[in-house]
Amino acid sequence: MRILHWAIFVGAVICSTPTYAARCGGDFNTFVAAMSQEAAAAGVSQAVISQALSGVTQDPAVLAFDRRQRGTFNKTFEQYVSTRVGPGRINIGRQMLQRHGSLLARIEQKFGVPPEIVVAIWGLESDYGKGDIGKMPVIRTLATMAHDCRRTELFQGELLAALKIVQRGDLPLRDLIGAFAGEIGQTQFLPSSYIKYGVDFDGNGHVDLRHSVPDVLASTANLLHTSGFKGGAPYGEGTANFEAMREWNRATIYRKTIGYFADRLVGR
Repeated sequence: MRILHWAIFVGAVICSTPTYAARCGGDFNTFVAAMSQEAAAAGVSQAVISQALSGVTQDPAVLAFDRRQRGTFNKTFEQYVSTRVGPGRINIGRQMLQRHGSLLARIEQKFGVPPEIVVAIWGLESDYGKGDIGKMPVIRTLATMAHDCRRTELFQGELLAALKIVQRGDLPLRDLIGAFAGEIGQTQFLPSSYIKYGVDFDGNGHVDLRHSVPDVLASTANLLHTSGFKGGAPYGEGTANFEAMREWNRATIYRKTIGYFADRLVGR
C-alpha cells in the first residue's frame, strides 16, 4: 500500500525495541561500522555482514519520503474504501479464493483466520502479489532510517532483522528489496515481523514472502492468530478480532476496510 505510510501502515512494527549501541547521526560510515559490530554480536556471520553492509550508502530519497509521510490520515472511511475496494479488485479476490481454496482451508484450519480476511489483506497490500511491492534495497533503506535519529532504535532493530533474513537463507540479498520503510513481500512485512511471524508453509525450508504464495498467506494468518484473532468470531469494529488486527494496522479506517473488503469477497 502506497499511502501515508507511517500514519497508516504501522501494524507490523514491533513496538518494544531493545536498546542498541550504534549512535545515530554523525558520520554514516562510522555508524555502519557500529551496526556491523551489533550484527556480529547478534550472530550474523561476517560473510553476510560484509556482503550486505560493505559500501552501503545513505539514500536521500528514503528520508525525503519519510518526512512527507508524517501527516495524519484525513479521509473518511467512505472516501478511502472507494479508492481501495472496487469491482475489479473484488472480482479478482473471489477468483483467488477459488484458485487457492484448498491452501486457504488448510491455513484456516491451522491458524483460525478465515480465507476472506487473508485474501482481503493480500489484495489491499499488493493486488495479490501483482502490484507494487517496492523496488528499494532493504539494507540501504533501513541503514538510512537507522542512522536518522528520530526512530533509530526501531530501525536498528529492523536492520538486524533484515540481516537475519539473509543469514537464515530465506531470501538472498539480491531479493531483499522492498518499500520506503523496508517492508518486504506480497503482504508487506517489516523484517522484524518477517522473523517473528514468517511461516514456511510450502515446506521448502525457507520463509519466502516475496515469491511463495503459501508462505505469504500462512504468515499473514499467523500474525493475526498470534495477535489473538479467533476463528468463527465477528471481526467488525468493536470486536475482539478488530482489536487483534491492530498488530496488522493500527489505523481504524484500514481495519474497517479489511472487514468491508472481506465481506464483499463472500457476498455479505
